[in-house]
Amino acid sequence: MRTKVAIIGAGPAGLLLGQLLHAYGIDNIILERRDRGYVLARIRAGVLEQGTVDLLDQVGVAARLHREGLIHEGIELAFAGSRHRIDLKEPTGKTVTIYGQTEVTRDLMEARDKAGLVTVYEAADVQPLDFDTDRPRVSYAKDGTTHNIECDFIAGCDGSHGVSRASVNPSAIQTFERVYPFGWLGILSETPPVSPELIYSNHARGFALCTMRSMRRSRYYVQCSLDDHIDQWPDDRFWDELKLRLDQEAADKLVTGPSIEKSIAPLRSFVAEPMRFGRMFLAGDAAHIVPPTGAKGLNLAASDVHYLSQGLREFYDEKSSAAIDGYSEKALARVWKAVRFSWWMTSMLHRFPDTEGFGAKIQLAELNYLVNSKAAAAALSENYVGLPY
Repeated sequence: MRTKVAIIGAGPAGLLLGQLLHAYGIDNIILERRDRGYVLARIRAGVLEQGTVDLLDQVGVAARLHREGLIHEGIELAFAGSRHRIDLKEPTGKTVTIYGQTEVTRDLMEARDKAGLVTVYEAADVQPLDFDTDRPRVSYAKDGTTHNIECDFIAGCDGSHGVSRASVNPSAIQTFERVYPFGWLGILSETPPVSPELIYSNHARGFALCTMRSMRRSRYYVQCSLDDHIDQWPDDRFWDELKLRLDQEAADKLVTGPSIEKSIAPLRSFVAEPMRFGRMFLAGDAAHIVPPTGAKGLNLAASDVHYLSQGLREFYDEKSSAAIDGYSEKALARVWKAVRFSWWMTSMLHRFPDTEGFGAKIQLAELNYLVNSKAAAAALSENYVGLPY
């Protein structure tokens, strides 16, 4: 097989890149090691920046998002027993949209199917090869047969544990990482959300987050130990703990019910530099991970593939390599700003081993300054709704 761009990974990064390239008339094939059902079963983020929504509009896959998505103009910060609203729209003119990553993935899959574009699911032993030459290729096995895709470029959109970054010579890549000493225990429930906007709670017992997927489906999180296991957290214990970490009004309004999904996720910040290796590019989680506190994971993947698709369009349409040559530097500049914001939100809201005493007072001072300073609130808002591309 021959194509212009071979994309590894059929998550939202790979699928969005595929649709953008298709819109620019650039042939592409996507390889995914899992089956379609597995990809759609992954529960992930649900806060979309305006830039991400604009990209989905650009490729014509946002009709359902506009029907079912929830537009939020603010968030709430809870601490010291009360809640304070941060207006996102007033200082920025922008909003965020609540729409689950699973739904974004589904919409992109359906659009790709409708366009008749090639996606190979359950592709085993995927290997990006010869990407340091002008004749890269990707090999994979399917139904017991090995196949090769010759291409001009490879896009590694296969996540943090994918083969793309692992195929790079370790001497050619530098990584930066911060591992946080706690995780998030999250549940999904068929219950109405406790508040029309997200509540981020700083509490002596640990962080909590109240969010939603719709007005009938809620997503809640509590900070937990990395040593915890799901079987230690029956639903009743989770709901009881969540109520303890909320202000009294929210605790009284909280509607509980059986969980339909429950998981524990560790938190870390991770960046790999550069994001280009010859004719292979990394995008999304293959290049960087942020803690979910700032709602940046999917949105960073979207900005990556925006920069990459623009560079590839310029390469084919204008016979210029300037944009792809600058891809890594441009993408990383935005990535590091989002990493900083996610680190700051995480540091301000969670209980760390040294938070007691001085640390707790600093957090309280930071939160009080934030909710009483228009300048500080505007800075949070600017980062939360998404920095410009």
